[in-house]
Amino acid sequence: MLFWLQEEMAPQELSRRLATVITHVDEIMQQEIRPLVAVDIIEQLHRQFAILSGGRGKDGAPIITFPEFVGFKHIPEEDFLNVMTYLTSIPSVEAASIGFVIVIDRRRDKWSSIKASLTRIAVAFPGNLQLIFILRPSRFIQRTFTDIGIKYYRDEFKMKVPIIMLNSVSDLHGYIDKSQLTEDLGGTLEYRHSQWINHRTAIENFAVTLKTTAQMLQMFGACLATTELPRGVLSTEDLLMSHTGQRDKLQDELKLLGKQGATLLSCIQEPATKSPTRKLNPNQLENVATMERLLLQLDETEKAFNQFWSEHHLKLSQCLQLQHFEHNFHEVKRALDNLLAEQAEFTDIGDSVIRVEQLLKEHKKLEEKGQEPLEKAQLLAVIGDQLIQSHHYAADSIRPRCVELRHLCDDFINENKKKYDILEKSLELHRQLDKVSQWCEAGIYLLASQAVDKCQSREGVDVALNDIEAFLGTAKEYHLPSHMEFYSQFELILTLDLKAKAQEVLQKLGDVQEIFHKRQMSLMKLAARQTRPVQPVAPHPESSPKWVSSKTSQPSTLAPLQRTSEEPCTGTVEKDDKTKLEVKNEEILESSPDGANPEPEQLDGPAHLSPSRRIIRDLLETEEIYIKEIKSIIDGYITPMDFIWLKHLIPDVLQNNKELLFGNIRELYEFHNRTFLKELEKCTENPALLARCFLKRKEDLQMYFKYHKNLPRARAIWQECQDCAFFGVCQRQLDHNIPLFKYLRGPSQRLLKYQMLLKGLLDFETPKDWEIDPGDQEGGSAKNGPKRTKDSAFLAELQQALAMMEDLIKSCELAVDLAAVTGCPDDIRKLGKLLMHGSFSVWTVHKDRYKMKDFIRFKPSQRQIYLFERGIVFCKIRMEPSDQGLSPHYSFKKSMKLKTLSVRQLGRGSSRKFEVANRNGLEKYILQATSKEIRDCWFSEISKLLMEQQNNIKAVRTLPVGRQL
Repeated sequence: MLFWLQEEMAPQELSRRLATVITHVDEIMQQEIRPLVAVDIIEQLHRQFAILSGGRGKDGAPIITFPEFVGFKHIPEEDFLNVMTYLTSIPSVEAASIGFVIVIDRRRDKWSSIKASLTRIAVAFPGNLQLIFILRPSRFIQRTFTDIGIKYYRDEFKMKVPIIMLNSVSDLHGYIDKSQLTEDLGGTLEYRHSQWINHRTAIENFAVTLKTTAQMLQMFGACLATTELPRGVLSTEDLLMSHTGQRDKLQDELKLLGKQGATLLSCIQEPATKSPTRKLNPNQLENVATMERLLLQLDETEKAFNQFWSEHHLKLSQCLQLQHFEHNFHEVKRALDNLLAEQAEFTDIGDSVIRVEQLLKEHKKLEEKGQEPLEKAQLLAVIGDQLIQSHHYAADSIRPRCVELRHLCDDFINENKKKYDILEKSLELHRQLDKVSQWCEAGIYLLASQAVDKCQSREGVDVALNDIEAFLGTAKEYHLPSHMEFYSQFELILTLDLKAKAQEVLQKLGDVQEIFHKRQMSLMKLAARQTRPVQPVAPHPESSPKWVSSKTSQPSTLAPLQRTSEEPCTGTVEKDDKTKLEVKNEEILESSPDGANPEPEQLDGPAHLSPSRRIIRDLLETEEIYIKEIKSIIDGYITPMDFIWLKHLIPDVLQNNKELLFGNIRELYEFHNRTFLKELEKCTENPALLARCFLKRKEDLQMYFKYHKNLPRARAIWQECQDCAFFGVCQRQLDHNIPLFKYLRGPSQRLLKYQMLLKGLLDFETPKDWEIDPGDQEGGSAKNGPKRTKDSAFLAELQQALAMMEDLIKSCELAVDLAAVTGCPDDIRKLGKLLMHGSFSVWTVHKDRYKMKDFIRFKPSQRQIYLFERGIVFCKIRMEPSDQGLSPHYSFKKSMKLKTLSVRQLGRGSSRKFEVANRNGLEKYILQATSKEIRDCWFSEISKLLMEQQNNIKAVRTLPVGRQL
C-alpha cells in the first residue's frame, strides 16, 4: 500500500521548502561570511576592546569604536581577529560595502597603544576601511610623541585610508554627528554592551534552533515517506496515533519557538515601545529586521509542515477508512449471505391454514432478523458513497463493493416479497378449500337433517325446497370457485400435493352440488305427484359434526370454531385419569386456595409398603399431577394466545405482557417433565437416593426463585385482565373449576409439598428405623423382631435436603416481597441471598452531632429493611389503597454493603434499638424493632455476617502469595 503514498510529491516538496528555509536562515545570519557566533567568542566580546555601537557616518558607513582599553597591545592576535571578523559581519552587505569608520579613543593612553592599534588594524582588519579617527593622548608629552610618531611611521602602517588625528571629541563632532556617537565620545547614542551581547546571542540561538527544527522536520517527512502502511485496522490506528503524536510534539516545538521569537522581538523593540518619541538606533533596527526575517522563515516552515501533514494525515485517515469499510463489508456480506442461504431453504408453502400461518410467522421472523443486516448494509453503502464523493484514493475498489451490497439487499427484499406473496396466495388457497369443505359439510348435514316424513305434505316439500334454495344461495357468500377459476387463480403455486388436495375438495364440491340437484329433482317430483305415501325412512348423513346444531340451517352459523389436529386438547384428559386429576386438584389447590400449607395426601397403597416407600409413592403421583397441571396451563392458556381466531378476545395489555403473566413456567415444566420426574422414579426402589436427588438439583430448583420474583407482576396483570373473554374460553375448554391464577400458585404449593414430604420422611427415620423388610414381617424374624437398618449418611443428607428446601421456600417468599419494591436497582442481586426483612423505625443521625437527647427529639421514619448476605437495603413504606383497603407499598431508598458497616447495641433504655454505621460515611442509623426478640435476632445475624467476612479476609491474607494468585 506504499504506491499511493509516493505518488504525490509531498515529502520531496516539504524537503525542498525546508531546505530553502535553512538557506535563508544562513543568508540572514551571514553564515557564509561569518562562521563565528557570539557564543564562540563571548569572553572576548565582554572585554569590550572594540564595539559596534550602531552609529553611522555621514554616508551611512558603520562605526567601530576602540574605546580606551588598558593592555590593548597584549590582546592575542587570534582574539583580535575573531572580534573584528564578527563585528564587520554584522552590518548588512550594503552598509559593509561603503566601508567602516574606525574611532580610536586613546586620550588617556600612550603613543605606544596608538601604534599597536594602527598596526593591528593595518594587518588584520577584515573589512573595507573608509576613515580612521584617532583621539590623541591628552598629556602633552604623549601628544608630542604621537605627532612625531604619526609622521615618522605613517608609511610603515601602509594605510590606504586617511588617518585623522583629533585633539578632542569636539573635533570628532565636526566629522560625525553626535547622535551617532556614544556618550563616552560626547554623543547621544545609547549603547549598553551587555544588552547588545544578550540580543546578539538570543538572535543567533533563535536562528540555530530554527535551522535545527527545519532539519528535524525534513527528517520526519523523509521517515513518513518511507513508512509502509500496514493492512490491519489496529496496526493502522496505532501508526496513525504514533505519527499524530510525533506531529503534535513537533507542532508544540514550532509554537514554542514562535513564542520565543515574538518575545525576543518585543524585547528588542522595548525602548521604542515604552517611549513613542524615542527611536531605535540603526543597530537595533537591524536586529528587528533580522528577527522579522527569521520569524517569516519560521512561518514558512510551519506552513510547509502543516500542508505536508494535512496531506499525510488525509491519506492515513483514508487508509483507515478503507480498512474499516473492507472489514465491515466482509461482516455484512457474510450476514447477508447467511440470510440468503436461510431464505433459499425456505421453500415450504404449507399444506393447511395453520401451517401456512406458521410459515408466515417464520417468514416474518426471518424478515425481522434481516432488518439489522440490511440496515447495516445500506448504511455501509451510504458510507462508501460518501468516501467516493470525498475523492477517496480507493474509490475504484469501494464503488463495486457498494453496488454488491445494494444488489444483495435488493435480492433479499425481492425474494422476501416474492415468498410472502406466495404464502399469502397459499393461505388464500387453503382458506378457500376450508370454506368449500365447511360448505360441503354443512350441506351434507342439511340434507341429512331433512326427515322424509315431513315431506309427505305439500307444505313439508316447500319447506325442504326453500331450505335447499337458501343454502345454495349462500354459495355466493362463500365465493365457491369453479374448476377453471380455481386453477387459473392458483396455478402458479400448485404443487403435486396441493393439486391432489384441491382436486379432492373440488370433486367433493361437485358431488355435493350434484346431490343437491338430485334432491331438488326428487322433491319437485314428490310435490307433483303427492299420490302414494312414502315410508318415513330417515337417511343416514355422510358426516354429522358434533359442533353443528341440528336446528341450524344457515351456513353462517354452521361453522363454529373447530379444533384442528394441531390445536392442544389438554382439557379433555383420559377418562380413567380425569377423576384422579380432579381429586388431586381439589386436594392441592381447592383445599388451600389462599396459599396455606397443603396437608399430606393419604394414599392407599399395599399394606406391606414401608412408610418411606409410601411417601415416595405419594411424591411420584403428585409429581405427575403437578406436571399435567403445568402442561394444561401451557397448552390451554399460553399456546392459544397465538391462535389467530382468538386474537380478538385478548386485550392489548395481556398480549404485550403474556411472558410476565406466566413467568418461567415453561422452564419449570421442562425441568420436572424431562429431568426431575425421571430422577424421582429411580428412588422408588431405593428411597435412600431421594435426599441426594434434591441436593443434586439444588441449583436447578433456583428457577422457583425467579418464578416467585415475577409473581407480583403476574398478579397485577391478572387483576387487570381476569375478566376478559379469553380466560373464560380457555377455562371452559379445559373444564377447570378454578381460575387461572390459582393454578399459577401451584409452584408455591409444590415447594410446600416437597417440604412436607421430606419432613415426613425425616420424622419416620429419626426416632425409628426408616425401613422394614417386608419379608421379615411374614415370620422369618418373628422371634427377633422386625429387621431395622439405620443409615446415618442418609439421615444427614435428608436433613440437608430439608434445610435446603426450607431455605428455598424462605427465599421465594422474600423474593415475592422484594419484587414489590419500586425503584430497586438492577445490581441488587450482587448483594447475594436475601436472608431477612422487616419493618423498623429508623433515625438518621450525623456522626459529629450525635447525642442521645437530640436523637429523642426527632420523629423516626418507617422503613422496610432487607438483609442480604453482603448488604442491607432500606425502603420507604407508603400506604396505598387497594381492593382490600390500605396496603403497604415499598420504594427503594438506599443500599449499603456489609463490609463497610459496623453494628453495636445501644445503652440502657434501648432494649429494642441497635445502631448501624457506615465506616466510610458521616451518617449512622438507629434501628428500633417491634420487639426485643426481633432486635436480638437481627443484631445476631448482622454480627455473624460481619464476623464471617472478617474471617474470610484474614484467611485470604494468611495464604501464601502463590495460592492467593
